[in-house]
Order: sequence, then C-alpha cells, then structure tokens
Amino acid sequence: MRSEVIEAVEALAKEKDISVEMLYATIEEAIKAAYRKNLPRGEVEPSNVVVRMDRNSGAIQVFARMLVVEEVENPSSQIQLDAAKRIRPSAALDDIVEVDVTPRGFLRVAALTAKQVIMQRIREAERGKIYEEYAEKTDEILTAVVQRMDTKGAVVELGHTIGFLENEQMIPGEEIHEGDHLKVYVLEVQRANSMTVHGPQVKVSRIHPNLVKRLFEMEVPEIAGGVVTIKSLSREAGSRTKMAVHSADPMIDPVGACVGQRGGRVDRVVNELKGEKIDIIKWSEDPAEFIANALNPAHVLSVYIAEQGKMCRVVVPDNQLSLAIGKEGQNARLAAKLTGWKIDIKSESQAAEMTDMIDENSLEFSDAQDVTYQPLTYEPFDDFPGDDDDTL
Repeated sequence: MRSEVIEAVEALAKEKDISVEMLYATIEEAIKAAYRKNLPRGEVEPSNVVVRMDRNSGAIQVFARMLVVEEVENPSSQIQLDAAKRIRPSAALDDIVEVDVTPRGFLRVAALTAKQVIMQRIREAERGKIYEEYAEKTDEILTAVVQRMDTKGAVVELGHTIGFLENEQMIPGEEIHEGDHLKVYVLEVQRANSMTVHGPQVKVSRIHPNLVKRLFEMEVPEIAGGVVTIKSLSREAGSRTKMAVHSADPMIDPVGACVGQRGGRVDRVVNELKGEKIDIIKWSEDPAEFIANALNPAHVLSVYIAEQGKMCRVVVPDNQLSLAIGKEGQNARLAAKLTGWKIDIKSESQAAEMTDMIDENSLEFSDAQDVTYQPLTYEPFDDFPGDDDDTL
C-alpha cells in the first residue's frame, strides 16, 4: 500500500511541474543534514552517512557506510568482519557494508528540518523553470502591466515573473501609471537570488530600436513571413524612427506593406509608441539611392561618394536644406545611422560655390580631409517615398 507521504510528494511534484525524483533526493539530503547536525561526535563519520526513502512505503532509514576490517581502529568508519557478516553474509574484508543507524525519535526532528529545505528547493526549482522560460524571450517583446512606480523606474508584471523598466529605458516624455499595459523589449534576464523573492528579474526597454522592429513583425504578415525584410533601423525614442525595408518579391511593395491600408498597420505601431514619428523608406543596394531615400522627406538632387571610407556628400535644393538636415540635425543623424554612411549635406547653391575650389581633372575637394568624391548616378523618384503616407 502506498504511503500518504509518497502520494503527497508526487502530487506536489505534479502541481509544481518539477521532477518527483528531485523531491525524493531533496528529502533524503535534508534528513541527512538533520542527522549530521544531531550526530554525537565520534559515533559515525559524517561523510559516510546515506539516507534512503522507500518509494512505496515512505519509510526512511539512515545508514552508515563502514569498511570491513579484521580489527577495528576507528569505530566511526570501520566494522569487524563477523559483525559485517551478520548484516550481509557475503561480506568480505575491505568491502563496504551499510549499517542501519536510524535513531529512535529521529524522524520527527528530520521532518521538521526537511520541511524548510524542501520548500526552499521547490522555490528554487520554480525559479529555475521561470528563468529558462524568460531567458528564451530575450530579444523579444512582451506585454507588461505596470505594478508600481519608484524613483528608479517602473516595476512591471510579465506573467510569471517581475520585470523592471528603468528610467533610462523609458520613452522620453511618456507618462506611465500603475495599471498601464505596455509593450516592452526584453534586454536581459537575471537569475533569482535571496533578494528577488518573486523569481528571475527581467530588464526591459521601451527605447531599444528592436522594439520597433518586433512591433512591425507583429503587425505586418509579410515581415513575419519573411517576404519583406527590415534591413536597418535607426531610432531616437519618443521622437522619430527611420526604417529601411526590402521585398524579396518584386510584386510586393515593402513600404506599402508596412504602412498598410489607409496607414492602419503603421498607425498601430505609432500608437503603441505614443505618437513617435516613423519614416519607412525603401532599401536599395545602390548606396546613392539608399542614402537619398534615407533623407526622406527631403528631395535629393545628387549624391557623391568618397573613395576613402564610407563618406558621402549630398546636394539638395536650396529650399530643402533645413528639411534634409532636420530639427537639431535629427533627420541627417538618423539617415547616417540608418545607412552607415557619414553624410555631408549641401544646398544646390553651396555646391555650386564649392565647384570653384575643385580641380576639374582630379575632382579633389580642397578641404582639410583631402578626400576624393566621385558622383554616382542618381535620379530622384517622381513619387518620392514618404511624400504621402510613408512618413508619419
């Protein structure tokens, strides 16, 4: 007949979804620790103690592993051959024999000691499972519910564990209140320690560029399916994002797919980011075309590429210079991050003045860097990306 203890252990293992053998081993280790703690000095060598729990009856026995010898010199670790044969008739010299040393009344003490250890191991096992679950979610987005705010940031609930959104990872100017539901990007998962009673702590972000990428993967089936690819993305959280997209299918417009019918897809991303503006531009393997697209919404007349390093000079109409540079240089800065090129923007009249300083034979600019630029053929689109719905 199965013991109530065994049934309780197995029910607990099933409820907590942890190994029943791990629980048995935990109970045995806890009882061993209790026995050692109450062991009279010299009676049994502590390192020789073994505890076994019967998997059917629940009976617990403590054994001391003794070396079989002719003459006992150390009673705490040795047993005489005649005594060993009474325990195991086949025992011989230099064998190891297990001697039952379970003391009377010991199991009550052992049970009290084991209870605390068992619960601790259960918590550790649960935390371990939660850690593994959320470690797999690194670089993904989750829905977080704000539990409380403090001076360092927001404590958020992520389902089975707690996350922390530091002030530095919040979108500038965004107001967050208790009970708010937010999409967050998982930066790092830390294992639980004695101070994190709720389990692993997950560090999350609202400013990471990949948050925008993951949101578009959720909203745009063509991206989730791999037909449309986000080639690069640059972001200044709370203000503006530029995203370059490419379609493997020439019949699918990557920009239109991301924008959606009447801007519905991109609107949902913008709403989640509290109104952050998003420029969706078409990626091109031609650097001149890509750089020109990246400066959207400004129109580009020509692009010159430097032979030394990833540097370029862009010429725009006089009335587009401020638009190309952007407020406090933001448009040019995001375009540079998006393309990976250093961009020097000149108006058409500024470029004309500079031609007076150029040697027509070498096309070498007379500046301190002394770099040579070669013009790449580029014709602006009649329907420039972002003129209408592509820029938000």
